[in-house]
Amino acid sequence: MRTEQEAQRAIAKYADTVRRICMVHLKNYHDTEDIFQTVFLKYVLSSDVFENEDHEKAWFIRVTINACTDLLRSFFRRHTVSIDEIEEPSDSGNLSEDSAVRSAVLSLPAKYKDAVYLHYYEGYTAAEIASLLGKKENTVYTLLSRARILLGKELGGAENE
Repeated sequence: MRTEQEAQRAIAKYADTVRRICMVHLKNYHDTEDIFQTVFLKYVLSSDVFENEDHEKAWFIRVTINACTDLLRSFFRRHTVSIDEIEEPSDSGNLSEDSAVRSAVLSLPAKYKDAVYLHYYEGYTAAEIASLLGKKENTVYTLLSRARILLGKELGGAENE
């Protein structure tokens, strides 16, 4: 079990990353907060020793992705509809460019979302992403390439950027 100082340091350092990964997967503030608490509780209760800061950050990313996946696969989640999905957007015709890109990224299939988020938002290389996700490096390149094509179609831009 970790000390309160270790927990506070980890929260200060990784809170943004954990929340952003959760929002990409869950698209819901309340579920994001639940997973946020779960991830940091696992950290506090964990006795894992990290080799360096990169290893620790990779642990947080992996645990967050797994917790989001577990929530999305849960029986309750599969058999309910969020109130956010029922409400009609009030002004969907006036999306800003950032909002349109965010919507397009969120509409990607899950296998592409992880790679896109880690590459473009967190700045990881394909080799690092491959290590984090347990995939081959060439698979990550393929996922990024296909995601760019899908995003290009969604946003109406060129497909081969």
